[in-house]
Formats: sequence, structure tokens, C-alpha cells
Amino acid sequence: MSTNINDHSNLPDIQELERLANEFFKNSDGFSSPPENAFDAQPKSVGGSGISPSAIEQGNAVDLQNPQTGFADANLDPSRSSSGLDGAYAGKLSPEAPKNLQQLPYQDEQPYELELREVLKHLSGINIGAQIPFGAAPIEKPSFYFLNEPSPFILRPDNRAAGATGFIPPFDVNTVRNDFPILQEQVNGRQLVWLDNAATTQKPKQVIDRISYFYEHENSNIHRAAHELAARATDAYEGARKKVKEFLNAASTNEIIFVRGATEAINLVAKSWGEQFLHAGDEIIVSHLEHHANIVPWQQLASKKGLKIKVIPVDDDGQIIIDEYVKLLGPKTKLVSFTQVSNALGTVTPAAQIVQLAHGAGAKVLVDGAQSVSHMPVDVRALDADWFVFSGHKVFGPTGIGVLYGKEDLLNETQPWQGGGNMIVDVTFEHTQYHKAPGRFEAGTGNIADAVGLGAAIDYVTKLGMGAIAIYEHYLLDYATPLLKEVKGLRLIGTAAEKASVLSFVIDGYKTEEIGSILNKEGIAVRSGHHCAQPILRRFGVEATVRPSLAFYNTCAEIDLLVNTLHGLKR
Repeated sequence: MSTNINDHSNLPDIQELERLANEFFKNSDGFSSPPENAFDAQPKSVGGSGISPSAIEQGNAVDLQNPQTGFADANLDPSRSSSGLDGAYAGKLSPEAPKNLQQLPYQDEQPYELELREVLKHLSGINIGAQIPFGAAPIEKPSFYFLNEPSPFILRPDNRAAGATGFIPPFDVNTVRNDFPILQEQVNGRQLVWLDNAATTQKPKQVIDRISYFYEHENSNIHRAAHELAARATDAYEGARKKVKEFLNAASTNEIIFVRGATEAINLVAKSWGEQFLHAGDEIIVSHLEHHANIVPWQQLASKKGLKIKVIPVDDDGQIIIDEYVKLLGPKTKLVSFTQVSNALGTVTPAAQIVQLAHGAGAKVLVDGAQSVSHMPVDVRALDADWFVFSGHKVFGPTGIGVLYGKEDLLNETQPWQGGGNMIVDVTFEHTQYHKAPGRFEAGTGNIADAVGLGAAIDYVTKLGMGAIAIYEHYLLDYATPLLKEVKGLRLIGTAAEKASVLSFVIDGYKTEEIGSILNKEGIAVRSGHHCAQPILRRFGVEATVRPSLAFYNTCAEIDLLVNTLHGLKR
């Protein structure tokens, strides 16, 4: 894909952009006025009454046989927010409103439309230079194997003429960068250039503030207490679950389980479903691209139960060889577990095809999405994976929180991995009855605050648009790749046609840790090492690489600094 960034002939008129944006905002629920009786049903606090406030707000007094307040309820109107009001009315109450009606800032999420209006107000053209012009020109969307539908994020001549309201302003990387306080940090007297995004992403102020707000105003354990803070915490936690469900396009919030991260999610499946359903002689297929977290749990299980592990090979560019994968499938194949995006090479795997072939052989499928959710839209129902896992810190959220998605029927027939509080319906000394998913897999007190923070991170990237993020990062990748190839002695490791924003390389005559140290002196943060993916690096004859990895807050100027510093090695 090539785009002439200096060609303005296809850019829409700025007045037209503003007109479309204003039409979008005018029609948005966030600017609607509430009906006069919108607040009539708002319940008063029942703290101390012995009845859970959020249960009351759901129109459901506590069922002592199932005393949870945050799970699906037949009496709950899904259009109501955690406070009992429609989300369109969040934060619109006057100071004179009764205290029990006034909204807490995060009970309903803050709209970003005002910020977008402000961007449009100052928009007088497309900035050509360090920032790639993006979002307005009729450009081709990169093909990610399973993402071949027309992009809803591009303002094309046809939908502009039709008066489309699904408009998103041009991607302004400078505005985005202002949301990330750490990007102003100084390292060795230089401004930080964060190119270690495959290891962890930085956090926008919206996420930092949301976590702080939780601890200042909502902190409590969830689901069972009868006081106000428990209701707030429960609603915030279960609200985050709903955001994840919508982010992944899962069928139900019952399919979303909070865990510490992708690693724990894979171990959960191995130690629960794997222990229960796999038997001696069964086969598990993984790919050569896998992170250690998607190898070691299966090795442990195979050693314990007499299973066999088979590996899908890759070609010299780092792409899955589908024909070889098909040969590995057979009647003994019970599980296929693979990454959607390689953390070491950036290869985007043909995920939908791999899943379809596995299901055709009667196998279950786990997809490791740790490196994909921050770079491209994910639709678990379209993908049809049985499980999908990711880590919050890879998608601009907190560390220590992650998600296991699983098909609901499959989760409910799987025995719990851990036992304790919160995951039970009834316990006697003779017998324990477990909740259905997700509760059966969330024993004990979970990471409540960081789950809420993950919800805020999902809000943030959703407002930007995952399709928009994918295209901008693709431009950065296209910009960086030929420049790196010009560095004398540099060899890129992983040159697949379908890649996310990872640029692994080695340079003749230098150890990877030496290169990392030199870049650090210029304030440039990259990963140097084996990236917990030793098998795939050894496939290419190396033990370690230098791995710059990009995110939507990176710029061409930062890539220029990286490349110029690498050229300086030889000088």
C-alpha cells in the first residue's frame, strides 16, 4: 500500500468535515436532553438496611440463595446505567438536584465529544510533516487476513455524499500524546521515546485518573455487602466487564473472566479444561511463533497426562505455513493454541482460517490476543475461537489485570481452577455447589481497581477507533521498515507481508544489549533479548534481537531519531 502524503487533491473540504462532525454530535445521545421524569425512579441509598444498593437499583432484592449484585438479572433494564439513569444523562444534574441524584464522575463514563469539538475548532488543514495525514483521504485499509471488510473509519467520497454520520476527525498524534504524561519524561537528559510497546504500553491520564478515583471514592470489596461503597465498586467492576464484552463483541458478559493477564488465562484453561477433558495420546498443536506462555503450560500438561505437542512451521519471512498445518490436524487433535500476532516478529497470523480448520477436525481453539488487541479490531464471534486471552497492560491499561474470553457453554461445563470465596453458591463440609461463569473462575478478591482501569483504557481506544489505530500504525511501520533496511549490517528478523508494529533486528558486530544501551543514552527505550520467544528466534538463527515496537502515540520523528542513532553506530 502506498499513499502520497503530499497529495491534497483527495482531502475533503474543511467546512464539510465540520458540518459532518456537528451533525454527528447533534445526533449523539451524549447531547440529548433527558425527559422531565427521568429521575423519578432513582432509588435512595439503602446503606445499612441489609439490602444491597445495586440489587435494589436492578429492581431485585437480594436472593439469599444467590446473593450476588453484579450478574445478569431478569429484572434489570439493560438501558439503565449503574446509577439507574440512562447513560445519556450522565453528569447533567444541576448542583441543586438532591444529593442522592447527583452523579459520581465515573458512574457513567465521560464523553469525549467536547474534546473532539475542540480539535475540529482549531483544524485549518492537514499537518504534513512528522505527523502522517490520516483519516480523511480515501485510502486503502491494510489487509489483516481476517479484516477485509470496508473500513467504517475512513471518510470516503461515497459516504460523504450520503451524509454519513460515522465520522471521526483526522488522527492527530500530537493531541493523543498530550494524554500520556510519561511521554514528557526525561531519560539521560533526553525526552523519552517509548518504543517498547510490545512489552507494555503507556497509560493515558484517563486511565490513571480512573484508578485514582476508584480508590478515593469507590474502594470496597464487591458483590455481597449491603453498604453504598460496595454497590459503587460492584457496579464499576461489572461495568468494566460489560466494556470488555462489547470491545471483543462477545455474546454475553458471562463469557468474560478477569484474570491477572494472558499468561494466567492460558494456565487457567490448561489447568481446568485441559485437566478435565484431555487424555493420554491426545494431541495439542501450537505454532512456531508462540510466546513461552503459550508453550510451557501445554508442555506441563503433556508431561503430566501423556499428551503430544505438534508445532506449525513458519517460512523464512515468519509466516504460518497453512499447508503444513493442515497435515498436522487429525482425529487425535484436541486443541490448537496459537498467537494472533507474534510478539517477537510482528507476524499477523491467518487466525480465522486456523480456527476454521481446527474446528473442522473437531478440536477446540485458544487464540492468544495479547499482541493483537492494541493494534486492530477483534471480533471473537466472527473469529469463532473457543477461548481468547489478552493482558490489560498491552492495551494501555494497568498491569496485573487481563481477560479470558470463553464460550459460555464451554465455561460452564469446565470445572473451576481455584476454589474459595465468591465462586460458590453453597458450601457444606460434604459438598460445594459452584456458580456458573464467570463467577466460578473468579475465586477470592480480584483486582477490582485495575479491572475498572482496564475499562477506562477500552473506553479510550474505542473513542480513537481501533480501525483508525490500525491504519496509523501501519503507516508508521511502512515508514520505518525501509529506513531500517538502509542501516549498514542490519538484518530484520520477521518480514511477513502481514505485520503489526514490531521491528526486530540484529546488526553485524554488535550484541543486542550493546545496541539497547546506546539507544537508551538517547532516551530511546527498546527491548533487547529473546522476548520470551526463544523457539522462533532460533528458527532464524539468533538468540536475541533488538525489538522496537510501535503504538499510536509514536511519530515519524521518533523513528528518524532511532534510525539516525543506529547509523551513528557505524560512524
